[in-house]
Amino acid sequence: MNKTVNILGFAGSLRKGSYNKSLLRAAAELLPQNATLDIFDLEGIPPFNADLEMPAPDRVKEFKTRIKASHAILMATPEYNYSVPGVLKNAIDWASRPYGDSAWPGKPVALMSASTGMLGGSRAQYHLRQSLIFLDVNPVTKPEVFITFAAQKFDETGKLIDEPARAIVKQLLQALVDLTVNLKR
Repeated sequence: MNKTVNILGFAGSLRKGSYNKSLLRAAAELLPQNATLDIFDLEGIPPFNADLEMPAPDRVKEFKTRIKASHAILMATPEYNYSVPGVLKNAIDWASRPYGDSAWPGKPVALMSASTGMLGGSRAQYHLRQSLIFLDVNPVTKPEVFITFAAQKFDETGKLIDEPARAIVKQLLQALVDLTVNLKR
């Protein structure tokens, strides 16, 4: 694969000042030269309801189309109650439906998280990895990116200012691009 790797990124938070949305913006600055990052906001995806699958709501159709058109996925997730935020799980579920039309199989996927706590969203990522197994994605397993004590690592404008954090995000993006290229060979 000698072309640009197009990555779709989204955060499992709807909050405007979300550290995970800021983490995605940092990722856009840290991409390898042969990659682009398109950020999608999950705002507007309704709660999953199988009665609404056919036809799916327009926002869901747009999300699935963008997933299918991308070469790889980058998810940034906060941790809510030791697990994955409902908005993120909901979006993942919509994109896997209806049965036989999942957008996920074969997609290279990288995870990262930012949290104000000392574990940096690790429990959310581990639960998310369990769901991703069923979706048949190709996960990036290393490096693991947990931005701990996020309030100290982002400035008041949401810019990631911590150099070690920036370095590990850059490594994750390179690993995602490398996995994507290797899978396309």
